[in-house]
Amino acid sequence: MAETDAAAQDAARTRLIGIVFGLAAVVMWALYFVYARAAAQTGLKPIDLILLRYPVAALILLPWLIRKGFGDLGGVGWGRGVVVALFVGPLFLMFGAGGFHFAPLAHGAVMQPSTAALVATGVAILVLGEKLTAARITGIAMVLGGIALISLTGTTEAAPDAWKGHLMFMVAGGCWAGFTILVRVWRLGAIAATAAASVLSAIVMVPGVLLFGTFERLAALPIETLILQVTVHGLMAGVLAMVAYARSVAMLGVGSAALFPAVVPAVALILGIPLAGEVPTAPEWLGAVLATTGLAVALGGIPGLRRVGA
Repeated sequence: MAETDAAAQDAARTRLIGIVFGLAAVVMWALYFVYARAAAQTGLKPIDLILLRYPVAALILLPWLIRKGFGDLGGVGWGRGVVVALFVGPLFLMFGAGGFHFAPLAHGAVMQPSTAALVATGVAILVLGEKLTAARITGIAMVLGGIALISLTGTTEAAPDAWKGHLMFMVAGGCWAGFTILVRVWRLGAIAATAAASVLSAIVMVPGVLLFGTFERLAALPIETLILQVTVHGLMAGVLAMVAYARSVAMLGVGSAALFPAVVPAVALILGIPLAGEVPTAPEWLGAVLATTGLAVALGGIPGLRRVGA
């Protein structure tokens, strides 16, 4: 009896720790959206955020990558590493962060993960031969409804070019979906794939920025703002969120952990009120709730999206 009680307590403790890791990943992903929007509002360009994210993540992950074997990029391989970097490297951030120059936080926070879920679902069904279940159909319909609601109310006199941001968010979501599918098909570890993409992106971007770019916008930032942006984009979004999510998957199982990315849009909208000063309109709230609920329904049955976050 004592052994049974001890095992039950250990299982409960493990589950609690897994939930904490999952929620930590959710908050860090949400902060990425909030501060990408804040960066756009303060005049930073996507190239600035690229410079903040990938070199910092590369410095943090390089020792891990060397320990696992730099010769084959920690088991990812150079060829596959280049392909992965094309999906979640500078191109992903160029569109994902660039969209916030045209559209508000609510739009990007909902459209990027929603598009990622839709694209990954389509590939899983059409290419990988997975079944189109009732849960998936319901989730897809809800996500499409949420996106449509936000899109229809997004272009206003205050934001006449919001549609440009919508397209950019969708491209970024498609990039993340491609990364998700590659991780699944090639059976890559999420951390290994992230390390490979970060290091390769830094190898390409840093010399390019040093030769042709400028640090004027970053240098003009108050030091506390610069540290905050580096922490959010380089440390949290670039490294810690992925590590935390991987730990939650290990402790909770893929089925339970898959629900964490689904709540990122709602958390981003809530955090955006005090941190970015953006209060979503009623249609945006409704669209976010509809899409978030749809993501939760769909993610529960999409193995490809259970391996990595949003």
